[in-house]
Amino acid sequence: MAALAYTLGKREINYYFSVRSAKALALGAVLLLTACHAASRRYRGDDSCEYLLSSGRFLGEKVWQPHSCMMHKYKNSEAKNCLVDKHIVFLGDSRIRQLFYSFIKIINPQVKEEGNKHGNIPFEDKSASIKVDFLWYPEVNGSMRQRIKSWTEGSVAKPHIIVAGAATWSIKIHNGSNEALTQYKINITSIAPLLEKLAKSSDVYWVLQDPVYEDMLSESRKMITNEKIDAYNEAAVRILNSSSRNSKAKVKVFSVSKLIAQETIMKSSDGLHLPESSRDTNAMILMNVYCNKIMKPIDGSCCQPQPPLTLIQKLAFCFFTLSIIGYLIISLIHRNNYRKNKSCTDLEMGEEKKPAINTPNVSTLEMLLHSFCKLGLIMTYFYLCDRANLFMKENKFYTHSSFFIPIVYILVLGVFYTENTKETKVLNREQTDEWKGWMQLVILIYHISGASTFLPVYMHIRVLVAAYLFQTGYGHFSYFWIKGDFGVYRVCQVLFRLNFLVVVLCIVMDRPYQFYYFVPLVTVWFMIIYATLATWPQIVQKKANGNCLWHFGLLLKLICLLACIYFLSYSQVVFHGMLFAFIYLALQKRQMISEGKGDALFSNRVSNVLLFISIVSFMTYSIWASSCKNKTECNELHPSVSVVQILAFILIRNIPGYVRSVYSSFFAWFGKISLELFICQYHIWLAADTKGILVLIPGYPMFNVIVSTFIFVCVAHEISQITNDLAQIMVPKDNSTLLKRLLCIAGFFFGLLLFSAMQDQSRH
Repeated sequence: MAALAYTLGKREINYYFSVRSAKALALGAVLLLTACHAASRRYRGDDSCEYLLSSGRFLGEKVWQPHSCMMHKYKNSEAKNCLVDKHIVFLGDSRIRQLFYSFIKIINPQVKEEGNKHGNIPFEDKSASIKVDFLWYPEVNGSMRQRIKSWTEGSVAKPHIIVAGAATWSIKIHNGSNEALTQYKINITSIAPLLEKLAKSSDVYWVLQDPVYEDMLSESRKMITNEKIDAYNEAAVRILNSSSRNSKAKVKVFSVSKLIAQETIMKSSDGLHLPESSRDTNAMILMNVYCNKIMKPIDGSCCQPQPPLTLIQKLAFCFFTLSIIGYLIISLIHRNNYRKNKSCTDLEMGEEKKPAINTPNVSTLEMLLHSFCKLGLIMTYFYLCDRANLFMKENKFYTHSSFFIPIVYILVLGVFYTENTKETKVLNREQTDEWKGWMQLVILIYHISGASTFLPVYMHIRVLVAAYLFQTGYGHFSYFWIKGDFGVYRVCQVLFRLNFLVVVLCIVMDRPYQFYYFVPLVTVWFMIIYATLATWPQIVQKKANGNCLWHFGLLLKLICLLACIYFLSYSQVVFHGMLFAFIYLALQKRQMISEGKGDALFSNRVSNVLLFISIVSFMTYSIWASSCKNKTECNELHPSVSVVQILAFILIRNIPGYVRSVYSSFFAWFGKISLELFICQYHIWLAADTKGILVLIPGYPMFNVIVSTFIFVCVAHEISQITNDLAQIMVPKDNSTLLKRLLCIAGFFFGLLLFSAMQDQSRH
């Protein structure tokens, strides 16, 4: 009864929610979200610098997340490259002095907080000609005004960056009197025009006052209350904004420090000054505001303008536009012809005839244009997600729950969709699709959760990547060994399916081929496997069955390949996959293993021993990976030990007959589009080329992940279908036609390289 309910439940889900309806829903969601974000940008503005300086939240305790954009963590070498030949001035009280020290520690982490606390403090980095000064002006008064005025006159060189702010000393010295606030308003009103004048040629920031932790303040500071601080901040914002209302040059109000202080001031040592981690965050925000537009870091989307379209991107846009227009024209012509010939009735016979109006050439052209039409729309979505400043991006932040809870969810779904396999051979097609599927889902969760910072998870994910390479060796070796098909058609089909999407993304997203590292990796290994087996003497199963010596000949080839791999220091996992395929197929041919439904792979005793060894090996690796302390040392051992984990999994999955006879159709479905999922995640699920997370629905992290994942999976599935359709057209079986296509493709890549060289030359 339970089994019947289980089967009926799956049928109900599949009946009411097909792939076609899912894609239609995803398209509607994309159009709606695009319209909403475009309207929001138009209404609220699209200056991410404003968001960086004014809003954000903490991820955990120490990671600051600006609203709508990503913040880069600058290293000292990057900071020096950005600030070379620059003069920066921090002007204000003890809080500004703290910010000064945090800022210069980005340039030189060895700096110590020494010097006169109530005096000027200079800093200079001679290697990069960077000069940073702290000028002690604890009050907004005539002295501060005179200093700022000196920069507006021609006699003194203007600093490139000015960071100013003060108020707490005025509150303290004048015991929080209203007269002091009135005088503060007068003084800042007189300073505002000078700051605006400086802002025309320099970057000027006015730092608002952080709240205090009143319970910790000393008796001499008890008059500094948050109510007074708010009044001073309100006056500063109103006057500075009023001064710059009709001016393009604008003093930037640094108000985000208030938000940071509200969360961290309780950890202050005296209730007035921020803890070191909060000061460092403020300094890093300043660095991002100024340097992102200069250094253009991938994971620093705040304050970065949208990159201009390259020549190749413009040509791609024209191509996809023409494809859409061409498809619409052909569709209209076919529809009109169909209507005219819809009811062709033979008067004598009284039969309705439907003439065939689609010739093979026209239908092929229509399919080609239709595929490029869909691909053009999808690539537009890619560009909007990860190159245009339309959708928001956020930094990753790892927690154990963000990784392990989704793993449990997909495991439950995988078990729910368990079905019987069509065949019970070791690593049959359904089982390998299932294997690729669950591995890909785990890798996706690993990427979006930022789990690479947790070493045990990182080491296990490396095994999954190695398992993909193992499957590459196993699958291609098995095909060439059994089929003996070394024709150009087979090679071109594989290369097209592997590389088509990546080539398109290289063009549309302006990224080098090596950026999508996994595809170049498996492409090279496919060619190595092909070259190894296709070169003389070609040894295949049919030839080896006639003479056992050919098996030794093939082993000799594999040994030579292994020697080359070791000599070139490549990973041996692909070789292990090829060797496993050879041994397995040899055992299968000699009927030394039992692959019947429900049968154990070996005799009971052998099966039990191998299962025990496999389980112990599996657990031993997990224990070792969990105890890793140093990533470099563990990575050195990984190539040698990962194959043990892979072989252990294969034996555990295949020795028991009842386990080998079932598979998860849920995981297998994802396995069929695993390549597309891996590549598409770079731009439409993650963001900033995998460094961050795409935000379609801000403010609701869980709902955002659900919606973006749904769209991402639908897009990956559609691209898989487009690739398969285009492979049938672009890679024909006829050798003469295929040769012509190859010449055209070679010409295309030559032109692409030519345009790329021109593009690089224009950039430099």
